[in-house]
Amino acid sequence: MIDTCRIDPSKPIDLAAICNSKVFPLNPQLRHFGVNLSEEGADRFEAKVNIEVQYASEQAIAAVERNGGVITTAYFDLNCVIALTNPLKWFAQGKPIPRRLHPPGDSIAYYVNAKNRGYLAHPEQIAEERFVLAQKYGYELPDSFDEVMLESKDPRQVFYGLEPGWLVNLADKEIYKPKDQLLTDFYKS
Repeated sequence: MIDTCRIDPSKPIDLAAICNSKVFPLNPQLRHFGVNLSEEGADRFEAKVNIEVQYASEQAIAAVERNGGVITTAYFDLNCVIALTNPLKWFAQGKPIPRRLHPPGDSIAYYVNAKNRGYLAHPEQIAEERFVLAQKYGYELPDSFDEVMLESKDPRQVFYGLEPGWLVNLADKEIYKPKDQLLTDFYKS
């Protein structure tokens, strides 16, 4: 997708970007919940990316980080997957941006583990695990990251730059934010 210019590696890549490429079909009705990044082609992968996937193997993580990229594994519930697979349809229906729910109990250990680059892991532990993986696979970590590489989502956030609870009006090109404290608390909790 990167080599054919269907995805811009200079911007964060998440499920919405992958689905918008129209290359990777994701169908929530068939219980597709995300993208598993495998190690196939890892030895030829050269892009510097900030990517968020549901699952990634150790070799896939090493391939991304070897090039100075950042990878995050994150859980998305079915409602969020539906919103991410076709954001225009979601926004046209007048639905607020959903908040991402916590992973099921049997998946929490995966997403809090820094080795997996889980979105619920502590950043300092992730930095340590990045160093350990670089030592294991024999590559140097970059000294610094640019802003795109450091951009991340809040654990409740579904879309980059858009908060849960906001309404996107495509016709008027406006975003409506909840003002009621009860709604604000609901989407933040």
